[in-house]
Amino acid sequence: MADSSSKVLTLFSPYKMGKFNLSHRVVLAPLTRCRALNQVPQPALVEYYSQRSTPGGFLITEGTWPSNTSVGFPHVPGIYTAEQVEEWKKVVDAVHAKGAIIFCQLWHVGRSSHGVYQPGGGSPVSSTNNPISERSKILLPDGSHDTYAQPRALETHEIPQIVEQYRCAALNAIRAGFDGIEIHAAHGYLIDQFLKDGINDRTDEYGGSLANRCKFLIQIVQAVVEAIGTERVAVRISPAINHTDATDSNPIGLGLAVIERLNKLQLNVGSKLAYLHVMPRFSGQGLVEDEAQFMRTLRNAYEGTFMAAGGFTRELGMEAVCSGDVDLVSFGRSFISNPDLVLRFKLNAPLNKYIRETFYTHDPVVGYTDYPFLNEQSV
Repeated sequence: MADSSSKVLTLFSPYKMGKFNLSHRVVLAPLTRCRALNQVPQPALVEYYSQRSTPGGFLITEGTWPSNTSVGFPHVPGIYTAEQVEEWKKVVDAVHAKGAIIFCQLWHVGRSSHGVYQPGGGSPVSSTNNPISERSKILLPDGSHDTYAQPRALETHEIPQIVEQYRCAALNAIRAGFDGIEIHAAHGYLIDQFLKDGINDRTDEYGGSLANRCKFLIQIVQAVVEAIGTERVAVRISPAINHTDATDSNPIGLGLAVIERLNKLQLNVGSKLAYLHVMPRFSGQGLVEDEAQFMRTLRNAYEGTFMAAGGFTRELGMEAVCSGDVDLVSFGRSFISNPDLVLRFKLNAPLNKYIRETFYTHDPVVGYTDYPFLNEQSV
């Protein structure tokens, strides 16, 4: 919650996130950038993350594959092979050399995939056999778009195998030197496909009630916590975002159900997760709840560090921290085009404009590491 002292909190107030001492509250959000050719981190990633590192700053990597069946986007890094781990070490070492802290986000897309990404052209796994509707398209390696694949609902006995993939990936992240991991349970990807009642049509112990739909996520969190420690684990959720048909009949109820179980897990293990990362923004069908009130309700329910993302400007971030609605704010697009975003925010300096067309291209420089720093341009 907000600091009880009279001191006004800002984005530049220090914050103790569990065992990590942060010098400010401006976080690099997880951002898919497609520069890890053949799923292996390249030298360009070393420069990109190093550019955005500040002493006591906190970074979250782009979503990273925990297995070869979790893939659904071109040239996104994995962390399930020895080669990937070795190349990630170079990224982590560069970030640590700048005095920053970095978590690796683990991302399994579930049904948000295509045969071109699956071993042997197989069907992607999900909570359901129902595909994403044809109004959404998937980006293929050649730059074209296609409809999403027909998924295969995981058999009950297969689910522990997926949990084990997350556990192994978390251990690999620690081997690579990461300070922790973030479990991507948002945006209509695999875990969210279990959480949302607009997707999950299961009749086994993982479907139906809120308790059943939350079970997969909590099993993953429990396994990863046991492997690497509670303070090195974080969770990202988006109960109200309906990306790729990820709808729920009661987003606030779903969010509170997840939080209730995370709070209980923390109580049982005797220590808190690193943070809970929430996307409060609604999309598609308009606002069904007031965004600020939605976020505040979840924030007040969660017993631990609360981070929010989604369209924040410097001013909105300052307001959210000052009011106590959040502890940390993650920034995406503005961090893409401003490697020195923290400095620009401190000085309230103008920001570079981002170039959307280069978000998912594969050039190691253009639209990736070539955005100018403040000292390289006239202000």
